[in-house]
This record gives sequence, structure tokens and C-alpha cells, in this order.
Amino acid sequence: MTRGRLRVYLGAAPGVGKTYAMLGEARRRVDRGTDVVVGFVETHGRRHTAEMLGGLEVVPRRTVPYRGTSLEEMDVDAVLRRRPQVALVDELAHTNAPGTRNEKRWQDVEELLEAGIDVITTVNVQHLESLNDVVEKITGVAQRETVPDAVVRAADQVELVDMSAEALRRRLAHGNVYAPDKVDAALSNYFRAGNLTALRELALLWVADRVDDALQHYRQQHDISGTWEARERVVVALSGGPEGEHLIRRAARIAARSGAGDLLALHISRSDGLTGADPAYLNAQRQLVESLGGSFHQVLGDDVSEALLVFARAENATQLVLGDSRRPRWQTVFSGTGIGSQTIRRSGDIDVHIVTHAHVGRGRLLPESRGSLSGTRRARGYLLAVVLPLVLTGILTLVDDAFQLNFASDMMLFLIIVVGVALVGGLGPALVAALLGSMLLNYFFTPPLYTLTIQSRNNALALFVYVLVGLMVSSVVDVAARRTREAARAVAESHVLANLAATPVTGRQALDDMLERFRETFSLDSVALLEEDDDGARRLVGSAGPSPASTPELADQIVPATDTAVLALRGQPLTDSDQRIALVFAARTGQAVEQIRLAKAAAEAAPLAEANRVRTALLAAVGHDLRTPLATAKAVVSGLRSPDVELAPEDRAELLETADAALDRLAGLVDNLLDMSRLQVGAMPVHLRPVAVEEVLTRALDDLGVSPRSVMLELADALPAVVVDPGLLERVIVNLVSNAQRYSPAGSPPLISGSSVPGRLELRVVDTGPGIPPRELENVFLPFQRLGDTDTSTGVGLGLAVSRGLVEAMGGTLEPEETPGGGLTMVVSLPTIDEPALEAVPDPVLEMVQVAEEGEA
Repeated sequence: MTRGRLRVYLGAAPGVGKTYAMLGEARRRVDRGTDVVVGFVETHGRRHTAEMLGGLEVVPRRTVPYRGTSLEEMDVDAVLRRRPQVALVDELAHTNAPGTRNEKRWQDVEELLEAGIDVITTVNVQHLESLNDVVEKITGVAQRETVPDAVVRAADQVELVDMSAEALRRRLAHGNVYAPDKVDAALSNYFRAGNLTALRELALLWVADRVDDALQHYRQQHDISGTWEARERVVVALSGGPEGEHLIRRAARIAARSGAGDLLALHISRSDGLTGADPAYLNAQRQLVESLGGSFHQVLGDDVSEALLVFARAENATQLVLGDSRRPRWQTVFSGTGIGSQTIRRSGDIDVHIVTHAHVGRGRLLPESRGSLSGTRRARGYLLAVVLPLVLTGILTLVDDAFQLNFASDMMLFLIIVVGVALVGGLGPALVAALLGSMLLNYFFTPPLYTLTIQSRNNALALFVYVLVGLMVSSVVDVAARRTREAARAVAESHVLANLAATPVTGRQALDDMLERFRETFSLDSVALLEEDDDGARRLVGSAGPSPASTPELADQIVPATDTAVLALRGQPLTDSDQRIALVFAARTGQAVEQIRLAKAAAEAAPLAEANRVRTALLAAVGHDLRTPLATAKAVVSGLRSPDVELAPEDRAELLETADAALDRLAGLVDNLLDMSRLQVGAMPVHLRPVAVEEVLTRALDDLGVSPRSVMLELADALPAVVVDPGLLERVIVNLVSNAQRYSPAGSPPLISGSSVPGRLELRVVDTGPGIPPRELENVFLPFQRLGDTDTSTGVGLGLAVSRGLVEAMGGTLEPEETPGGGLTMVVSLPTIDEPALEAVPDPVLEMVQVAEEGEA
């Protein structure tokens, strides 16, 4: 069955028109005869959006009971039975109500796509997993609902619904986004101009990156190696020398001039040329690049110029920045053209900048390796092997009579040529020079002259020794070159392995970074990590590069990582020497996979360990702290039942009051113990609804039996309604006020104040008692803590722990606050029904608020 196509409308913030655009596209498709249904669309009470929904077929929603109320979710099964060509599914990052088949709506969408149904959906940039923490820093609101970036990146089409910050604020002010009573709070908080501008930039950059990925994929599919200057990418080549920082800053300025250019720093570890890289310089330069917003890369390559251009073309780079050579100018006579000249000659349509610096011509950090004899050097050696003996023969013919040189002197001069050619071109050219030189010596300088006949045995022996010495010297030079090349290769590999060893192997990001480094190091098209599941099938765990191999059969090469995982490689084949490094990479990748698995197991075991700790403490508390009220009640009952004791009515009443108080304490302790246990296992029932906080405060003070003189109240006028469970909030207030009364000195009753900030209501319970040292503030929320209080008759130290758990279960927070003049202030922060603060409320709470508002309407 053909998988359906996914189209995503991405917006920077609520109200930019994503749902409206989606419905407009649906209407256009219906007009063309396409079968379109509405799986789930939320209008949020917006009139224009509701009008666009009219006339479209809507699949009835599924009603899910949850904590005493009913929530509406998309009926996935109904959409699958209807089987349209296109389904509209709003709010991709939405969290489904407990009891549904899938936890997230994007998982519902995956089911529809697998069934061959095209899906059009919407999502805001703040719900993308990779940007979640960034958005929280910008807006101050934590987004609890997220969707993995991979889900959106895998969409066939991503369309940005864009709107300037000023235009969106005007829409909000005109009442086109939220109800009029919520506009002022929204404009002064989440929808500030700075927030919207930052969110808009995030959305534009994310879409630009996604478009860039699509462009790279297209270029690879169509084998396009030329540079397309759709976006400036500046690659700066680093040799590992002190000039690197200057080059990085110069490249950063070049990238900045294009407005949104990318900066990529590249170091090539290789077996010839610049092998004098200083790790300290490279580490400092890596940090500098990352601080400037760029990325650092390292690859292996024998030909620096070729490796540099291969990387640049793979990254669709438009400009290269290289430093002028550190070699003295006289060295170019022996080593030929430099890397800069070679790169310029081969660069094609990539611009190359050669940047001067303070270290030009000062030499390398370490001596240059001459071990790797390239084809150019060998060709130069063969040329010298032919030309130099002929030139020397001509010179000796002209000066022999004047200087009266003998045969031994002539032979030594020819031997010098053989050694020089061996140094330049290796064994082959030296052999040619030795043989040609022996023939010229025989013909021109060995009697009889101008013939190849040798009369003297000494001359024959001398020619033989000459050829033998030339071959031996040439052989030693060639072996030394190979050994130097191997040593340099080992140094390059050690640099790669050192960087690999320094890379952490914990977390999903570390695994992705490792796969990307593997791909870059060997200039591969893509690397995929495939792991075998319980059914024996291979599944894709992670990948780097476009079009990764989803099965081993689609890969060009397989490298084992663990007993159950392999790396599937696409691109150029690995050499034998590369295989060793690849195996180390694979083993390190396997460690990262194992670390992720262990971290997941540890995260799953942590709640169990905590629950076990609490159970142990509960048993200890039951055995120790409950003994006093039990013993008191038992003694009273025994005394009342004793036939030998005659009690006056007032004594009997006092004993009954004592027993009643002891049993009340016992009941309160048991309630706290049970609530703590429920909170630990997530089984605390919470029934949320909008309620006036004054109503809850009144009931709580009545339960405490306090008079207005024993508690001071300072509540702001017109406090907004809060979304809470009234019963649980009442218990929290009773706990906090009881604690404050206990520690407040006589004549200084505790204070309860209430105030509101946009989207939140804050209750403060303040006492002027001895207070708590700052280092111990958080400890008061731990179970079974009384911070040195020796009186165990009042409880087992669960009051504040239970209170915080109950508040967090309602989507709020309970935190201590500094109290001027001494004492302790407990701040209960609760969500109100004002938008957009509901962004921070758990999704089930949001749904309940919406249901409650609809009921009131």
C-alpha cells in the first residue's frame, strides 16, 4: 500500500492563520473533486475559521471519559473506515486524553499515512522538540506538548504561514484570536512584540534549514556536483597552526556580510603536507567557531586540496577561506605549487580567498613529511632521471680537458645525480637515472670511447658498483618514504581517535553527532544505524546525511557496531586502512546506543526505587509516629470500659474529648500517608474545574475553625477564577495555614494574601516564626522531614510534601519565598482561565477548561 503524503502548515505563534490556510486548501481540493474530510479541526471560537469549516464533511469526534468529565478527541478508527483521499488534522503536537490508543496526535497521523490517506495538519514552531527550550527562554512559558522534529521534517510539504509581529498583535487587538477579556493579558505577556519577532525568526530559520535539506537531497539524487548559490556557505580550512583564529574571524565576517551565511571550519588529517597540527590550537579554534555560531568538522584525506573541495561541494559551499602558506618561498622550488594554488585551480565555481596572516613564510610547526610520493613527484623524478645525466654528460665533455677529471670523479658526479633523483622521485626514477648514467659513462668516458665496449676490468667493476649503489640508495629512500607515509597516516588516525575518545557517548544528541562525524570523516553520502528488534527485522535507530539506507541490502557497505546493530554506509568504499578507524567508530557508536538504553532503563527504574523508598519510610512511620495517638485512644477507651472506675460526667467528657482528638490526629496522619502513596504512583484522583479562590478559602478556614483575628486576609479585588480541584486546594490551604499557626508567635497571626499576574493566581501564606535556613528550604518538602522538630505528636512530616504533590497535580507550583523580617512564606501559584497562560497547563486541564467554558456558554 502506498503511504499517504503529509502537508504541514507551520506558524510562529497562535493566530497567524494556520487552520484558516489549511481549510482554504481543503476547499480548493474539494472544488477540484478531491474527497476531503475533517478529522479534527479546532476553531477556538474564531468566527472566520468557523465559516471556512462550513460545508466540509466532518467525521464525528470520539468522546473519552476522564476524571469525571468528557474530552473530545479525533476518532482515528472512524477516519480509517471512511477512508477519504485527504484528512484534515489540526494541532499535530496535541496530547491525546488518557485511554486513547496513541499518546500523541502525530501518532494518529502516522496511522492515517500508513493507511494511504493524505493528511494536512498544523503546528506551531514552539512545539518542535528541538526548539522547546529556546522558546521557553524567550517567552518564559514551558511548552508541555511537543512533536519530534523528524516527524515534521519527513513531511512531503512544509508551508510557513507567516505574519509580522505588528500584524498579529493587531489581529489580537481586534478580537480575531482570543475573546476580548483575554486580549490585554495576551498582549502584555506571550504576544509581546519581541517574543513574536523572535518566534518568527525561529520559524523562518527552521523552514530555511528544511528547504536546504531538500535542496541537498535533490542535488544528490540528480548527481549535481556544481555549487548552487542558494545560500552562502563559507568553509575555512584550518591547518592546526596559530593563524587559525585569524582565518576563522575573517571567514565569519565574510559569512556575516551575506546576512544568513553558514560558517564551517574544516581540518584535514592526512598523511602528507601539513602534519604539524597542534591539538591545543585545534581545540581553541573549535570553541571559537562554535561561539561564532559555526560548526567544526574533521576529515581524513591524503590530498588536502582534493579533500577540501570534496567536502565543500558536499556541503554546497560557495566560498573557501585558506591562509597563505607558512612555508618559506624557497621550499616551493622542491615541493611544487602549494595547496592554495592547487585549490584555486580545481575550485571551479567556488570562490577561494587566500588570506595573509602574521605567520606567512615562518615555516611549519613540525618538519614536513616527504614520505608520500605523489604521481607529480614521480613524474618529476623521471624527467630529472633523463635530463640531468644528459646535461652532466655535456658539461663533462666540455670541461674534461681543462680540469683533467678521471673516470672515478666522473662516476661520483653521476652517483650524486642518482641520489638526488631518488630523493625526488623514489626507486623507479633512480633506477632509470642509474642505468642511463652507466650507459653514458661507458660510452663517453670509458676506453675505448664512443663504444659500449669495456676493456678494463676495473672500469667494469666501477660501473657495476655505481649501479648497485644507486639502486641501494634509491631503495632506502623509497622504504623511508613508505614508512614516513605510514607514520603520518598513524598520526592522522590518532588525531581522529583522540577527538572520538573525547566525545561523550551519553544522550541521543551524542549518537547523532557521532554518526555525522563518521560520515564527514570518510566523506560518505550517508550513515545509518540499524538495530535488530525482537522479530529479527532491522529498524533505523539513527542516521546522518540524506537518504540513509533503511535496510542492510540498500547499503554499499556494512560495519558491525554491536551484536544486534550495524552501520549501513552509502558512498565511496572504505580502504583497508579506513576500515580500522571505521571499526572504532562503530564500537563507539555501539557504546552510545547502549548508554541510551541504560539511561532509559534507569529512568524507568527511578520511580520504582523512589516508590520503594517511600513504602519503607511509610512502614517506619506507621511503626513509630502513629503509636502515640493509638496508645492515647486505647488508654481512654480502656478507662471508659473499666467497671472499677467511677467517672464524673466532666471527667468522662474530658476523656472522650481526648480520645476524639487522638483519633482525629490518627485519621489525618493516615490520610496524609495514603495521599503520599497515591502521589508517588500517580494514582491521585484530580477533578479540575474553574472555581473562585475566595470560596475555597472560606471552606478551608471553616474547617480549621479559626476566627478572623487568628488569620489575616489580604485579597486583591476581582481575583480571576482558578482551574483546580476545590477539595484538594482546600486541603493544601488547611495544611499551610495549620503549619503557619503552629510556628507563629502569640499576637502575630499568619497572613493569607492573594494576587494575580497574567495567567496565574498566587496565594501566599506568611508566618513570622523562626523561619528556615536557606539551605534547608527544599528539604521541608521531602517526606518525613520536620527539620529538627522533636514533637512527633503532630504528624510524620508529610504535610508540605503532600501539599506540593497536590498543587503540582493541579498544574500549579508550591515554593518557599524570602520573608522580610523573618519567618516563612509559602507561595501557591495556580493557573487561571486567562489565555495564553493555559499554554503551561497540562493538556487534560486545558480540555476541561474548554469543556467548562462551553458549558457556561
